Amino acid sequence: MSDAQIEKRRVPDIYRKIAPTYDLWAWLTESQARERCLELAAIRDGEDVLEVAVGTGLAFERILQANPSGRNEGVDLTEAMLIRAERKAAKSGMNNYRLRVGDAYDLDFPDHSFDVLVNNYMFDLLPEQDFLTVLREFKRVLRPGGRLAMVNMTKGERWYNGIWNRIYRINPALLGGCRGVSLLPQIEACGFVKCKREYLSQFTFPSEIVYGIVV
Repeated sequence: MSDAQIEKRRVPDIYRKIAPTYDLWAWLTESQARERCLELAAIRDGEDVLEVAVGTGLAFERILQANPSGRNEGVDLTEAMLIRAERKAAKSGMNNYRLRVGDAYDLDFPDHSFDVLVNNYMFDLLPEQDFLTVLREFKRVLRPGGRLAMVNMTKGERWYNGIWNRIYRINPALLGGCRGVSLLPQIEACGFVKCKREYLSQFTFPSEIVYGIVV
């Protein structure tokens, strides 16, 4: 696993620049993995749902559709991404949601607040030594029986997937700072159960979908 090359303080500025074109990128390379993540999350109407790293709201608008009478919270480090997420959410006509700036390392919610936590393409930005710190924070805000569903860029299984790692080595910012990671061992080490991992490649871009349940 490559080391993270983008410092946390630089992330908002990089994603402010990426925000206008992010949806096109996501449609080409991430949409299938994001869809599978939501299938595994299996959100039931009336639940309390949190998405960390909402981005432009591509998953959040689907969460609202699945949970019209529940509570839906979303946080992201970048205001420019949240503005786009808010536009998508507003079109739903629902008012059972809140979007705001937030830090995955220190979530501003009490213990055991949520039934489901969704997180897409964030850990591939983080230093590996921080994985367990953030996963413990995710676990803290989930209730017993709560479900964690995540997607990350991962190491490719075919030779052609390697193009993305080469791009990362040349200029990490071209990939928004993302590089291939593997979260299943860390999720298991954090104490989640019934953990599983699926691999998906879209437009040669390799993603992992990982899932676990809080005891």
